[in-house]
Amino acid sequence: MRKLWKICGIIAAAAAALYALLFTVFYFDLDGKLLYYVVEPFLVKHYDKMPRRDVTKDEYKMGNL
Repeated sequence: MRKLWKICGIIAAAAAALYALLFTVFYFDLDGKLLYYVVEPFLVKHYDKMPRRDVTKDEYKMGNL
């Protein structure tokens, strides 16, 4: 029985630690800051280097009607 209480205590401590971590992330909006300051600049840098065709130089054609 003593071993069961020890295991329950470990599980409760782990759950409390996880709850505290998730609350901290939510309270300080750390996920949004990560996306804004880390992920978005990486994606902008990546997609700005992509070659794109200039659609303004394409010839305008009517379909076969």
